[in-house]
Amino acid sequence: MSADSNEKTAVPTPDGAPSARGSSHGDSTEGPPNTKERGIDLAKADSKVVVPKDAADETDPYAHLPEREAKILKDQVFTPDVKVGLATLYRYSSRNDLIILFVAAVCAIASGAALPLMTVVFGNLQGTFQDYFTPGGGLTYDEFVDELSSLVLYFVYLAIGEFVTSYVATVGFIYTGEHISAKIREHYLASCMRQNIGFFDKLGAGEVTTRITADTNLIQEGISEKVGLTLAAVATFVAAFIIGFISYWKLTLILLSTVVALMLSMGTGSTFIVKNSRHNIAAYAQGGSVAEEVISSIRNAVAFGTQDRLARQYDTHLTKAEFYGFKLKSTLGVMVALMMTILYLNYGLAFWMGSRFLVDGSVPLSKILTVMMSVMIGAFNLGNVAPNIQAFTTALGAAAKIYSTIDRASPIDPSSEAGAKLETVVGTLRLEGIKHIYPSRPEVVVMDGVSLTIPAGKTTALVGASGSGKSTIIGLVERFYTPIEGAVYLDGVDITTLNLRWLRQQIALVSQEPTLFGTTIYENIRHGLIGTQWEHEGPEKQEELIHEAAKKANAHDFITSLPEGYQTNVGERGFLLSGGQKQRIAIARAVVSDPKILLLDEATSALDTKSEGVVQAALEVASAGRTTITIAHRLSTIRDAHNIVVMSEGRIVEQGTHDGLLEKRGAYYNLVTAQAIAAVNELTEAEEEAIDRQDELLLIRKASTRNKQEGDVAAPEDPDDDIRARLQRNQSHQSASSVALAGRKTEPQTKYGLWTLIKVIASFNKEERGLMLVGLFFSAICGGGNPTQAIFFAKLISALSLPTTPENIAHIKSEASFWSLMYLMLAIVMLVSFSIQGIVFAKCSERLIHRVRDMSFRSMLRQDVEYFDQDEHSAGALTSFLSTETTHVAGLSGSTLGTLVMVFTTLIAACTVALAIGWKLALVCIATMPVVIGCGYFRFWMLAHYQRRAKRAYSGSASYASEAITAMRTVASLTREDDVLRQYRESLAVQQRASLISVLKSSLLYAASQSLMFLCFALGFWYGGTLIAKYEYNMFQFFVVFSSVIFGAQSAGTVFSFAPDMGKATEASRELKTLFDRKPAIDTWSADGDKIASVDGTIEFRDVHFRYPTRPEQPVLRGLNLTVSPGQYIALVGASGCGKSTTIALLERFYDPLAGGIFIDGKEVSSLNVNEYRSFIALVSQEPTLYQGTIKENILLGASHDITDDQIDFACKEANIHDFILSLPDGFNTVVGSKGALLSGGQKQRIAIARALVRDPKILLLDEATSALDSESEHVVQAALDKAAKGRTTIAVAHRLSTIQKADIIYVFDQGRIVEQGTHGELMKTNGRYAELVNLQSLEKQG
Repeated sequence: MSADSNEKTAVPTPDGAPSARGSSHGDSTEGPPNTKERGIDLAKADSKVVVPKDAADETDPYAHLPEREAKILKDQVFTPDVKVGLATLYRYSSRNDLIILFVAAVCAIASGAALPLMTVVFGNLQGTFQDYFTPGGGLTYDEFVDELSSLVLYFVYLAIGEFVTSYVATVGFIYTGEHISAKIREHYLASCMRQNIGFFDKLGAGEVTTRITADTNLIQEGISEKVGLTLAAVATFVAAFIIGFISYWKLTLILLSTVVALMLSMGTGSTFIVKNSRHNIAAYAQGGSVAEEVISSIRNAVAFGTQDRLARQYDTHLTKAEFYGFKLKSTLGVMVALMMTILYLNYGLAFWMGSRFLVDGSVPLSKILTVMMSVMIGAFNLGNVAPNIQAFTTALGAAAKIYSTIDRASPIDPSSEAGAKLETVVGTLRLEGIKHIYPSRPEVVVMDGVSLTIPAGKTTALVGASGSGKSTIIGLVERFYTPIEGAVYLDGVDITTLNLRWLRQQIALVSQEPTLFGTTIYENIRHGLIGTQWEHEGPEKQEELIHEAAKKANAHDFITSLPEGYQTNVGERGFLLSGGQKQRIAIARAVVSDPKILLLDEATSALDTKSEGVVQAALEVASAGRTTITIAHRLSTIRDAHNIVVMSEGRIVEQGTHDGLLEKRGAYYNLVTAQAIAAVNELTEAEEEAIDRQDELLLIRKASTRNKQEGDVAAPEDPDDDIRARLQRNQSHQSASSVALAGRKTEPQTKYGLWTLIKVIASFNKEERGLMLVGLFFSAICGGGNPTQAIFFAKLISALSLPTTPENIAHIKSEASFWSLMYLMLAIVMLVSFSIQGIVFAKCSERLIHRVRDMSFRSMLRQDVEYFDQDEHSAGALTSFLSTETTHVAGLSGSTLGTLVMVFTTLIAACTVALAIGWKLALVCIATMPVVIGCGYFRFWMLAHYQRRAKRAYSGSASYASEAITAMRTVASLTREDDVLRQYRESLAVQQRASLISVLKSSLLYAASQSLMFLCFALGFWYGGTLIAKYEYNMFQFFVVFSSVIFGAQSAGTVFSFAPDMGKATEASRELKTLFDRKPAIDTWSADGDKIASVDGTIEFRDVHFRYPTRPEQPVLRGLNLTVSPGQYIALVGASGCGKSTTIALLERFYDPLAGGIFIDGKEVSSLNVNEYRSFIALVSQEPTLYQGTIKENILLGASHDITDDQIDFACKEANIHDFILSLPDGFNTVVGSKGALLSGGQKQRIAIARALVRDPKILLLDEATSALDSESEHVVQAALDKAAKGRTTIAVAHRLSTIQKADIIYVFDQGRIVEQGTHGELMKTNGRYAELVNLQSLEKQG
């Protein structure tokens, strides 16, 4: 991405002017302000109120440009909208896919229809029993047994049919879903590879990668097993009612009412649930954004000690979320209660009405049973459709986004064959009348009227400040962008007429940040051969070329010294190599194809002195005899260039040879003289080595002491032996980092037992103990429902199977009415107990989640800054932990316990009743229990498993795709597009094969869980039937035993599936425990350390060495000595990465130094109490952090104690913001919006200054406080800062040197130590490093 990262970083501030940042030399871009701007009345400046843009206003960012120019820019970023229907989802299905889909759909429908068929068999069996018992029924023992066996066999056939159909359906749908979504992924990546770079600037690589990971997963979910489930559920519903109407239509019609009741209760329930869920999510989203704001600006919160207040702010949102969450979960509980009630009412109604019809003689009991059960099955299956519908709609939404990219025609398409290819390339480049605007920043003209000839075989160097258009030239030559005027010619041919891929194969690019891909060094260099005549040569020839290139790039030696040589894997983005090593591999990759044109974009700027010399030498060898364009930031590296072009603000200021330009005494001359003198003070390599070695010893010692505390193996005892061994290796810093990395082991994963975790979670619900007991009591009652029902069921059946003779009718009627009323009573009891336990557990689990979130957030804020530097603790990761992991914890809370109690009471009661009434049959039925429960549980578990599997399977290929997309420029310049796609295709194919095998296996389990049910029924009926045949059991006994055990087990199995995921819960609680137990080195909760009453403000750094814990291989401070007297205003200046901001971070005690000490008034900082110490310091940083809330609340966050309104007013006046605040309609109560989005940069920064001043600090730290502002705001803020610094010890890190000319002492940093110090005047006389920085900045202004 970095080909023009210099221009990219000029992010427009809200005031609309670009702020130039990220300069190629130092951090300094703007020099002394022009005098005509001085006339601004500071009181009035920067007081425009920023109006938040409405969507309507933002219609066209290109409106200010002429038609033709706007069109060129729009083409580069415009994406068409695609309408997506169901057919579009299946757009990439092959003929085989469609055939499989058809077969699977038929099977799904068949498997759905099989369930209600079971009811027919069940009814007929009852009929057979009844005939056998009815005197004069005329069934002999043998006939009965024959009839019984044939009906039992039907169950077996059903089981086999169900197994086959559900297996085929599941496998079919999942296979085609994977296949089609893989096709979509492939087309999507192919389309991304075709797009022009402007498209990515607009979207951002992140957006593109989420689409390839998240959105394709959503599509896959929408077209896989869910389709089959929905079809099956609908089929069940339809079949059930067909069977019902055929059996006896009147009763079926009457029982339709239960379907209506179910639909109503589910419908109203779900509207409530959706409404509350929306509120709950919204309330939490606000809390989440508070958390995100706080964590992403954690240094600010730490510096001002506002952790507690911010946590309270977060808590208010949690309380709101808890309120809605409780409503949501209790509604769910009541909905379940209603469903159970309706179930029992349906039984009661069916038997009561059925007894009427039976007495009339219009229908036998077997038909009544068939109707009753099929209606139940049908009604409950309709409920399975709703959740899946949602998956389809999300899939359609996701597809619309993805297809819009797939269908986008790229204006600069590297895959097209169009365009000429020149026979021979000389290599002369010519730019004519170029005017360029980046499509993502239409308000900035980057180049205007540039014409430049770059002769073949010569080296042309571009110099100038950042934002002057140097990198843009490279972007245009590579044809990443289309200029809006003018053209680029290669050998006199306009490059827009040439074939794009061919053009890029003639050019090799080495950029500032080398991008390597996650494969071996050999493969990385081989990427350079793509598209050349050597691409398909034998491996011997390729290896020879690769070794040649590596030798040219000075890389061969260090590669061969690695344990695995060229086969060493570089890790993602080259993470495992040092900067210099990566850069040399990138150079080898560039020269391996012997390109005609070599583009070097600040290829050495990211390196330290040691590596720079090596890389520079490599570049000089590489560029011999080629057309080379080099962008340099150290002028010494380009003195031999054939032509040096000095650029400023998109125009060419002067050009010529090194000597020619020196004679002119122009801009170039000033730059060179300053750099030459500054060079005298630089560290020599030997000195640098010595300091680094010292640091390494410290690191090793630190690591070994740390290890000893942990009782691990100690690091090498006598570091000197280690060093001697190390010096033989050519790269001494490698081992330092390895030592440091060894010391920086990932924090030890403590293993916690399940019991500990349950205790942790229980401690959060301490206060709700009473409620929990109530909930558990009612859970037990709920569990008793099923066995009770079994007795009613059996009583009714035995009553209704009496022969209907006139003398029996009254008895039958009264029995039927009595037991039907008992069903009514049972329904009411169930309604009450399910509701109560649902509501009670809803309360408990919401309280739990609330407390866990609050506690987690506080524990996060307790950690030191080092914790947040680690990749796995990025703001995104931590906020998602707060929103998701914390909710998983509920899986180990009361509701799960309730579920278990319910299941156990059901099973125990069922077994007891059954054994009491008929032990023989009971034992046989109990033997099938595990199978039945397993079926119920596995059915749901498998469905969840499919979803998890689909997500997991594609994470590997997704990260590969995202790596390629993030490095899009490198891919484009290497013309690696086809190669990337080929590898992606292969990895998808591997995953498909692997997942096909796993689906074939896991679907067996799913199909078995669907079908084994029937076999258990068959066994129960067969054995029960034989007992009945021998007159051992009567019908009542048989039905009690059978229905209590089998139906009990069935309900237990489904209840299990409702239980939240316990695996996730243990995982989440383990992470929580780790977080709560982690004690940071610099702990804001501890009361240790000396208290200090007052501070004078004498600050002293004594020989401070420091490296960031996350980058131990990079020395930052190497022996810093610095003294500040009270009330002094000192400034720290120097190139970026020289340790200025680190000094401020150490002063705030975000970190502790490796060696040396920081003293305040003669006391070492680490011996003082952190919170006390920080209360004397205020920090104003580069990016002002404001939180959601009013201006006043934001200013109050600075205060360490209660303050009066007068003090606030005073601070605001000092910060030059008072009048502006009063001019707002709401004054101090104006809401600033998220991250202060409703204020301009300058206004935010002044509020941040007011916040710093409110605490009346003794020491004021300014970390580039004005660098992100445009010049108008800068004056205002600068004036405020000058006012604020009076009478305080002030340390300012400066970016624009004009802002610190008045400082008492200016310290110039270079590579972690001070090279010059003095006042502005003294340093200008010395004409060294400081003067060079000043000259660089004045060059900006002359342009």
